[in-house]
Amino acid sequence: MAKHILPKAEWSVLYDQLKNLIPEAFDKEGNVMNLIKGDWNDQMNLKPFNSCLDGTQLGFYPMLKTQDGKEAVEYCAKELESWKEVPLAKRKEMVGKTIDLLEEHKELLGLILVWEIGKPYPQALDGVQRCIDGVRWYIDNIEGMISGREALGLISNIASWNYPLSVLVHACMVQVLSGNVVIAKTPSDGGLWSLSLCFALAKREGLPVSLISGSGRILSEALVTHEAVDCLSYVGGKSNGRSIASSLYNKDKRYMLEMEGINTYGVWEFSDWENLAKQIKSGFKYGKQRCTAYVRFVVQRNLFPKFLDMYLPVLKSLRFGHPLLVEEGEEELPDYDFGPLINSNKTSELDVMYNDAIGKGAVSIYQGELDDNLFLPNQDTSAYYAPASLLSLPKNAELYHNEPFGPLDSIILVDHKNELINEMNVSNGALVGSVACDDDAEAQDIASQLRAYKVGINKMKSRGDNEATFGGIGESWKGCFVGGKYLVEAVTKTNAEEKLFGNFPEYTKLPENRG
Repeated sequence: MAKHILPKAEWSVLYDQLKNLIPEAFDKEGNVMNLIKGDWNDQMNLKPFNSCLDGTQLGFYPMLKTQDGKEAVEYCAKELESWKEVPLAKRKEMVGKTIDLLEEHKELLGLILVWEIGKPYPQALDGVQRCIDGVRWYIDNIEGMISGREALGLISNIASWNYPLSVLVHACMVQVLSGNVVIAKTPSDGGLWSLSLCFALAKREGLPVSLISGSGRILSEALVTHEAVDCLSYVGGKSNGRSIASSLYNKDKRYMLEMEGINTYGVWEFSDWENLAKQIKSGFKYGKQRCTAYVRFVVQRNLFPKFLDMYLPVLKSLRFGHPLLVEEGEEELPDYDFGPLINSNKTSELDVMYNDAIGKGAVSIYQGELDDNLFLPNQDTSAYYAPASLLSLPKNAELYHNEPFGPLDSIILVDHKNELINEMNVSNGALVGSVACDDDAEAQDIASQLRAYKVGINKMKSRGDNEATFGGIGESWKGCFVGGKYLVEAVTKTNAEEKLFGNFPEYTKLPENRG
């Protein structure tokens, strides 16, 4: 029997719920607007947006012009005058009420995220809950972090599409809690409707937040270099990040630029294959569309047969398909490892990387296939990419020096420990890395030589929550580190000169405990 979309998860049903819940955010034609200058304003320039799930048109993105962005930023700067008079206790109350409302509507947010960014519902819902729990942790702990500090002012947020709530909304709420005003750009590849719901609820509670959408290039003059912006928080690709870093050079502006690196997992003198299999399986969540995904395994050559015995069954066990389809009579959505990639352009990029590597001598050890039974009949599947893995990636292959940001693994075999370390450091800095090794002393020795912000021993590392710090080494991160007290320090200041924890042109200062 053919599968169908769960009725309560149909986009038309969710859209009606959204319009009824936040009618102020929609124009008379039913298009979502931007939250600028303290109100929801419609735009003449609209761009159609299709879901990566099956090509369904979800609606239209408002596309602001440079002058629109500048006016939005200048209004935000004026909001600061009144907001800085609001005491911490009141800010805690207002942010707390906003988060309570997000929790009240978390199922709706989760389902919207499935349509917008293709994340399977259990993972989407988890992201919403992480945002809620994380902000509540800051509400409970903010006093000690902010003592003796004051807000920076206007914080501009440009974030990637993959974590609209657990990264972008979470950061904005902490920034406001710390006494700042906030403007955020909707990721161009997804997040408009979920973020509009979050920001509408925040605005109702009186929080000084603005949400705009449009081309990053066109809005850069407003969101990045405008003199009214006191701090920039960026999460995205390395090429755009480098451009932003260059534009901020010699400007008196705080910044946190989270980019990317090749996160590697080294396997050396190791035998606990069952444990490693569980980690690798979990690592495929959301199709490895995460900045902390492990996409390369550097394996001791004489361990490769055992590694392969463990690894191939993991790849074959992965489940991926349309994440909103159910059988007749079913009410529970599937718990797939991943759904589609963010769009068909991404699958094309992976195809190019894969074919380029094969053409230059890499060996394909696995290439999965889509299962027609996990999709609607004749639906658009151009954004879906079956997991694949390449062995002996040549150094002149495009994939060798680039993060695929998708379920395309690569494996490098080495004979000596120094080779292992060199291959694990191939990207001149990464966010995370891990070592699988039975001998703890040897594992620690290898870990100490890796250029990754967080290094796991026999376990994968991630961004982390609450007090966990997060940052990057080398080219993977520029500016202040975040997480725990460091996020609050990054968006506040003291009267005295201070040397913040972070990766700057002048220095790198690392926390002693990076989790």
